[in-house]
Amino acid sequence: MDHPKTPLDLLSLDLPEGEPWGYALAQALLKAPWAFRALRPTPGLVDLIRMDLEALYLELERLRQEYPLGSLGERPPHPAEEGALRALLARDPLALVEVLRAHGPWPFALYRAFRFDGEVHPLPSPRLPREDELVGYEAQRQALEENARRFLSGRPALHTLLYGARGTGKSTAAKGLLRLEGARMVEVEPRTLSRLETLLETLALLPHRFFLFLDDLSLDPDGEAFHHLKALLEGSLEGPPENVLLVATSNRRHLVRRLGENPLPGEAPEAWDALQDTLALSERFGLVLTFPPFDKALYLKAVAHHLGRPLRGQEEEEALRFALQKGFSGRVARQAASLLR
Repeated sequence: MDHPKTPLDLLSLDLPEGEPWGYALAQALLKAPWAFRALRPTPGLVDLIRMDLEALYLELERLRQEYPLGSLGERPPHPAEEGALRALLARDPLALVEVLRAHGPWPFALYRAFRFDGEVHPLPSPRLPREDELVGYEAQRQALEENARRFLSGRPALHTLLYGARGTGKSTAAKGLLRLEGARMVEVEPRTLSRLETLLETLALLPHRFFLFLDDLSLDPDGEAFHHLKALLEGSLEGPPENVLLVATSNRRHLVRRLGENPLPGEAPEAWDALQDTLALSERFGLVLTFPPFDKALYLKAVAHHLGRPLRGQEEEEALRFALQKGFSGRVARQAASLLR
């Protein structure tokens, strides 16, 4: 099992407050090659964990004596780290199994936000929008969060598509779901859609519930990613696991870069089939929330909101002049407000 062996090895780790060697080896247990299999342990696997705990306990004693160190971390320890350390000190494989079942292996045990680019990367400090950042789309945000809370509570919920003009706050609304209690989010890079099976197989094993965030989707209807995502959304026998909910944003109502023209009446059935196949993807999202473009009044309201006060004197004209080249949107309103401060 890989674990830090010198003090310099500790510097690359995200350690909590407290004696570093114990928490470093606790993290090594959460990263162990058998950590995922321990979610459904067999007697032989329990024996293997017991042997590793015995060996790692002796190693911990040696490291503490050879390299006595004070705290290197600044954050409080996570319950998964505390539980893994207790299991290590007690050399109790069943206690470690319970820790992994409750919190999952690393990185899912310690973090709530992730990026998937073919591999899962934890985001220790995700940049979340302010709770009051979204202006003018209160009904859409309420519907989105009500559906998300149903999902997080284990009740039936709908895969969600946020559709609308650029800069209206679709991504802001989606990322804000990470503020909900118990929420975890994996942002998927569009180029890796064809590799989602591996990610979903991993997430299905875990005790958490995940929002799978697909931002700014714009797909080629002839491309592999389009057909892969369509099959994933109820079009295959397997489908997403019950602990995963898809949340996608797009500037295109049907998620595709080109629809083509409607076939003429009497045209070959294949032409109609091709069109319906293209339209079918967005229809597989059970909840579609539309974010219409800003108008002048909403734009000025948003500028004042981000300023935290009413517009004064010539500020309204300056804000409108700023929007001449870019148009009205929430993003432009934030930029205008920053210039008026």
